[in-house]
Parts: sequence; structure tokens; C-alpha cells
Amino acid sequence: MKRKLVIGDIHGGFKALIQVLDRAQVRSDDQLIFLGDYVDGWSESSHIIAFLIELSKKQDCIFIKGNHDAWCEDWLSFGETPEVWLNNGGRKTIESYDAYSEIELQQHLEFFQHMKNYDVDDQNRLFIHAGYSSMHGPEREVYSSNYRWDRTLWETAVCMDKKLSKNSELYPKRLLLYNEIFIGHTPTIDLGSKEPLHKANVWNLDTGAAYTGSLSIMDADTKEFWQSDPLPALYPDETGRNG
Repeated sequence: MKRKLVIGDIHGGFKALIQVLDRAQVRSDDQLIFLGDYVDGWSESSHIIAFLIELSKKQDCIFIKGNHDAWCEDWLSFGETPEVWLNNGGRKTIESYDAYSEIELQQHLEFFQHMKNYDVDDQNRLFIHAGYSSMHGPEREVYSSNYRWDRTLWETAVCMDKKLSKNSELYPKRLLLYNEIFIGHTPTIDLGSKEPLHKANVWNLDTGAAYTGSLSIMDADTKEFWQSDPLPALYPDETGRNG
């Protein structure tokens, strides 16, 4: 049967991406949903984008835009290099594009420009990089940057009383809008977990690939997941975003 496979934050770890696709035994009829942050961290950001452009020609893929992708898009579009981006993996991304032609750079820019802010499937499951603040849902979000930056949705899910009923007036209205929500952006290793975390109806698939963790891919239906080796083991001569 066709699977819906969700991939967490990659952050330049091309070797990890190849590993998880192989370990999940991805088939040509599987749908792949990428939750964003393809770039910034390890040294192969541009390789990831080139690979995904080709993959999308033969595979059903949905590409969500993360905050790091927005930074990279601004650099490709306008040459913007804010210090906050450079200090959070942007330098490695720029270096990875050293040998690219203007035509190739334009192709990559167009790929970033066509990424989605979020996606909702036919089972009322939301796929988004970070979150949203509006109790009416992301389509009513005032600040689109929240799609890529919001952490309050995840913090709300983490802090919720597990005994709280969905019928309670105290239950967060944002979480009632969808059957399930799949996010990245905030590493689960910050909460001491090397695996995807499930809080309320939110699944967090950012398992710290930018740092000391692994890249994760999950079957959205069965919740079976596969992980790469820890990224420092795949890139022993690099530091990623580990200071």
C-alpha cells in the first residue's frame, strides 16, 4: 500500500537523508512529506536541494519551507547574509554552493520559492515546519513567519495536562482543529529524546540532526519510524551546528 512518509529537519546532512530513505525502503508509490530545514549545518546543503529537485520528478513529494530555507532563499534572491543566519549554519550552506553555475543557482531558488507553508491531507492532518499562533488555524495566521518560527504550539502540547479532556473549555483550541499535527523545528533532544516525540496530538520529528542527533522518517499512519546514524558519526570531520 502507498505510504505517507514524513521526514524531519535535515540541515545539510545528505548522507543521513540517503540512509533514512534506504532504511525505510522507500518505494516509488510512497508520498514523501518533508517538514523543512533542508539546509544549514553540515556541509552538503546544496547536494540535498539538487537531489530533491530530481527526486520530485519521479516521486510524489511535498516540500514544507523552514526558517533556514527562508534564509537561504533570501540569500539566493537578494544576496542577504544576516549574521544570525551565518552563525546558525549559513556559512556552510554558502560554501556548498561554491561550484554552482548561475543557471543551477536559479533552479535552486525556484525550488525554494515553490515550497509550501503547510499542508493538510484528506485525514485532516497538518504538516508544518514550526507551528501557528491563531486559534483559527494557519490559514488565518496574521504573521506568516510563524509557520517557520512558532514554538508555542509545541510548548503547549508538551506542557498540557494529560488528563485534560478534549471537551474541556481549557483544552487548547489550536489543537482541536486537526486530528494530528506533524512538526519539526524544535529538536527533541532538548527534551532528552533521540526519537520522535508525541505530545497531545502533535508529533515532533526534529530529532536533532543539526546537532548530535539523527534524521528521522515516519510512516504517518502506522507511526513506525526509521533513523539515520547520528550525524556526527556521518560527518566526523565537521561540527554541524554544535558550536
